[in-house]
Amino acid sequence: MTDAEPLRRGWIFDLDGTLTRPQHDFDAIRLELGIPNGEPILEYLARLPVTEAARLHRRLDAIELELATAAQPQPDCAALLEHLSGAGCMLGILTRNSRSNALRCLERIEVMHLFDPACILGREEAPPKPDPGGILSLLGGWQLGPDAAVMVGDFRFDLEAGRAAGVRTVHFDPSGRFPWPTLADHCIRSLADLIEPEAGARTRIQH
Repeated sequence: MTDAEPLRRGWIFDLDGTLTRPQHDFDAIRLELGIPNGEPILEYLARLPVTEAARLHRRLDAIELELATAAQPQPDCAALLEHLSGAGCMLGILTRNSRSNALRCLERIEVMHLFDPACILGREEAPPKPDPGGILSLLGGWQLGPDAAVMVGDFRFDLEAGRAAGVRTVHFDPSGRFPWPTLADHCIRSLADLIEPEAGARTRIQH
């Protein structure tokens, strides 16, 4: 990225597997909820009768609360967020988790103070990714255009949401496999790769 390119002022992060070490065993969660293997959990629940969906959502909330209470930060999570906050960037969370569990998770990994609570969007506040609605809502609140923002995540839903919203996409994958190359503008194995003191808060995204 050259110095002539605009500063990316808005940073939107996925939570589990991105800012925190991955905890969710989605196959085990599907098994416990009686959801067929491979089905996206939230989309499956949305197709159920209201009473059944409500029951399973309560169980899902309980499972995710247990995980949030035990969350551990990714290496360099706090350093990156503090760097971006200190550079005057706006920080947001867009998660398929519930907002209450996201708040608990951020408190657990001791970075909640770096976020405006209004910029933490869970599945109750925005359509689940890969729908871009949550990203567009954050950009509207920040009064930023898509060219000034970045979506950082570890799964294709994060990258698909970013693509649909027109923002830059960063694929975080510590394994280095990066299975969705066409969806990512930039691929990183460490959150520290996004810290560039000499370039302020610019991303290391290349065309």
